[in-house]
Amino acid sequence: MTISRRKLLGAAAMAAPATLAAPRIGRTQEPIKWRMQTYAGAALGEHVTKPIVDFINEAADGEMEVELYFADQIVPTGELFQALQRGTIDMVHSDDDSMASPTPVRQFGGYFPFATKHILDVPVLFNQYGLADIWKAEYEKVGVTWLSSAGQDPCNFNTKKEITTLGDLDGLKLYTFPTAGRFLAKFGVVPVNIPYEDAEVAVQTGELDGMSWSGITEDYTVGWANVTDYFLTNNISGAWIGSIFANQGRWADLPDHLKQLVMAAIKAADTYRNQWYWGGEAKLRATGDKLELRSVPPEEWAEVENAAKEFWKEIAQEGEIESKIVGIFEEYNGVINQAGPPYTF
Repeated sequence: MTISRRKLLGAAAMAAPATLAAPRIGRTQEPIKWRMQTYAGAALGEHVTKPIVDFINEAADGEMEVELYFADQIVPTGELFQALQRGTIDMVHSDDDSMASPTPVRQFGGYFPFATKHILDVPVLFNQYGLADIWKAEYEKVGVTWLSSAGQDPCNFNTKKEITTLGDLDGLKLYTFPTAGRFLAKFGVVPVNIPYEDAEVAVQTGELDGMSWSGITEDYTVGWANVTDYFLTNNISGAWIGSIFANQGRWADLPDHLKQLVMAAIKAADTYRNQWYWGGEAKLRATGDKLELRSVPPEEWAEVENAAKEFWKEIAQEGEIESKIVGIFEEYNGVINQAGPPYTF
C-alpha cells in the first residue's frame, strides 16, 4: 500500500498546531542592565567570572543584561566595596580582603593562612559549618548583599629566586593579599601592594621577586609563568575564598525569577571553576615547561603551619565574630585531621 505525497503533507499540516510552540510575543520592556566588576584581570576573568555573566545573558531571554569589567577597570580593586555600596557597580566578584570590606569577615576572605586544604573545603565551610549565615548577616549590616562564596586555587609561590628553605623567604618582595602578607611578614617577606595588571611588569623591573597570590594554573593563564622561574609546591592556604556580592537595593528590586537565574549562574560557574582549577593544578605541575618545581621539606614547613595557629589566636582576640569564625576553622580542621587522607593531603 502506498501513501501519496499530498496525503502526507495534509496530515502534517493537521498535526502542526499541536506540535508547534505558540508564537513568541515581542518584548517591549527594556532589559534590566547591571555592571559587574571582578578582582581578576581579563585572562583570568575569562575563567573565574565571565561564565557567570555569559550564563545570565544567554538565559535571561532579554530581561537582564550584565556587562563585565575586569580588575580596576571601573574602580581600583581596593575600592570595590564602596563602589558597590553606592551603586556605581551592581555586582562584584572578589575576596573580602582585596576589596577592603569594612566588616569583621574581611581578613578571612582571600587566603586566611592554613584555613583550607582543598577547593571543596570552602563550600563545606559555608554550607555545612555556618560561614554563610555569618557572611550574609555581616554584609546586611553594611548595606551590601552577599550572594555566595566558593573556593579556587591554593596560595603557592612563583618567584625569580629559588626557595628550598624557610630562610629563602627572608627579604622576598612578593605581590600577595593583605592578610596573607601580614602573615608572611613573620618570615621576612616584604608584601608589595600594586595594581593587579602591574604585577608582571614589576617582576621584570625588579620591583617584585614574584607572587604569593595563586596556584600554578593562574601563573600560566595570566602570564606570570613567563616572568618567574620557580614554583614552590608548599602553600600557605589550600583554597582562595571569594564571593559574589550585589548592591542591596538593586538586588531587592530584581524580580524573583531573575534572582533565581543569577544564583543558578553562580552555581554553574562554581562547578566549572572547580574542575578548571583541580585539573589545571595537576596538569601544569606534571607537564608545564615554564616553572621549575621546588619544595621546602615538610618538617621545616611545619614551622609555618605552627605559626599559623598562633596567628589564628591573634585574630580570634580581635572580636566576637573573629573568634566565632576561627572556632569554625578549628572545628573543621579537627574533623578533617581525624578523617585523614585524602582530606589531609
